[in-house]
Amino acid sequence: MRGHAERTERAGAEDGTAGPRRRGPVVVALMLAMALAAMESTIISTAVPQIVSDLGGFSVFSWLFSGYLLAVTVTLPVYGKLADTYGRKPVLIGGIAIFLLGSLLCAGAWNMASLIAFRVLQGLGGGAIQGTVQTVAADLYELKERGRIQAALSSVWAASAIAGPLAGGLLAGYADWRWIFLVNLPVGLVAMLLIARHLRESVVSPVRHRVDWPGALGLFVSGGLLIVALVDGGPTRPWLLGGSVAFGALTVWIERHAAEPVIPGWVWRRRVIVGANLGLGMLGVMIIGPTVFLPMYAQAVLGLGPVQAGFVLSVMTLSWPLSAALSNRVYLRIGFRDTAAIGMAAATATLVALVCLPYAGPAWQPALVMLLLGGALGLFQLPLIVGVQSTVPWHERATATSSILFCRQVGQSVGAAVFGAVANATLAARLSGDAPDTVSAALAAHPTEPLRRAIAAAVNHVYLGTALAAAVALVIVLAVMPRRFPVLTES
Repeated sequence: MRGHAERTERAGAEDGTAGPRRRGPVVVALMLAMALAAMESTIISTAVPQIVSDLGGFSVFSWLFSGYLLAVTVTLPVYGKLADTYGRKPVLIGGIAIFLLGSLLCAGAWNMASLIAFRVLQGLGGGAIQGTVQTVAADLYELKERGRIQAALSSVWAASAIAGPLAGGLLAGYADWRWIFLVNLPVGLVAMLLIARHLRESVVSPVRHRVDWPGALGLFVSGGLLIVALVDGGPTRPWLLGGSVAFGALTVWIERHAAEPVIPGWVWRRRVIVGANLGLGMLGVMIIGPTVFLPMYAQAVLGLGPVQAGFVLSVMTLSWPLSAALSNRVYLRIGFRDTAAIGMAAATATLVALVCLPYAGPAWQPALVMLLLGGALGLFQLPLIVGVQSTVPWHERATATSSILFCRQVGQSVGAAVFGAVANATLAARLSGDAPDTVSAALAAHPTEPLRRAIAAAVNHVYLGTALAAAVALVIVLAVMPRRFPVLTES
């Protein structure tokens, strides 16, 4: 088996790093594929009024986002195992094909229920795209260059966060909301063509692999119940959480007895991967605070319009990829762990500063803080991803990459549930027991001074929680991860 692993790694490295001429079209395909998955998370947000007006279903429209997130999250580990077993190329092409089929069906949806179902199908393809794209990027480049390609992919996410809502609004306002899904087709087809023609890999497999489908199904059900409970559980949340625990225990038993488990035991036995999983899970928790609650604070407390409020948040997406692109100069000198620790220490201090901002101060203050936060998080996330990818051989890289992305996605769901509860509790206490549901109606008009102060207090409590999550992430990095990662020698 050891010889098989070595042969597989050599084959992948030789084919994957065959030179800039071959890598160029593949990199273009990776960026196009990543743009598909990244844009789909934001482009639909500004078109919700038109969709609801056409299809109805206002009470369940949030599942247009939750359903997609659920499918992406729970399939990440499964696609990681498949990519390590059968190669990246078939998984990536298959994922794009599923995503495009879901896009085509979304464009033809006849009611909200069908649109939600087709969004879930999109997410099943999006899970393959997110994990496999970052794995192929690590296959293509050696350690010294790996940070640059990962930073380029981060810039795709940043550009999508800014361009997605704008593009969705333009298509919904001047064409039809169905074009939001139809524009995916040419982009995805070009990406598939480039991957099919230019990505070369040779997976040597002297033994017949068996896919652990019972374990994959158990992971899908237990993870799905957990995400549903965290995102939109309502009164049924205890039953959903109980079901998630029960299916989770069953999945663990299945995985321990499987010949080739979906999530191998070594993922939780290696300090580097465990530390990265926990650290990026806490990153997912903390990032929910600014992205969800800062726009509300900017509009209700600072009196900004939607465009200006979006700018206050978007500056973080500008500094994050820039910092990530420069982080390789730091981690190649002082190491992955210390670079990540510096980034999270700076993020903790920045979030504390966000709490200390004066009430209803000038808008440039939170914008500056978000600019600094993006720079700090770029120093934290990328070194951990590149570091983990550099400590595993080819036949384990997709599984390791998918595991840390899975933990980050679950962290975002946990953060949304926890901080939503914190904000609602603060609003209820400050508004003398008034239902927090009335806040959205009040914000549509001119919020009163008591409401503004209640929202400011709620957001400050959320930021205290995010600062605590950042501090926990820093402790995890320092306490769990070794100072020097066991980086493998490149072929």
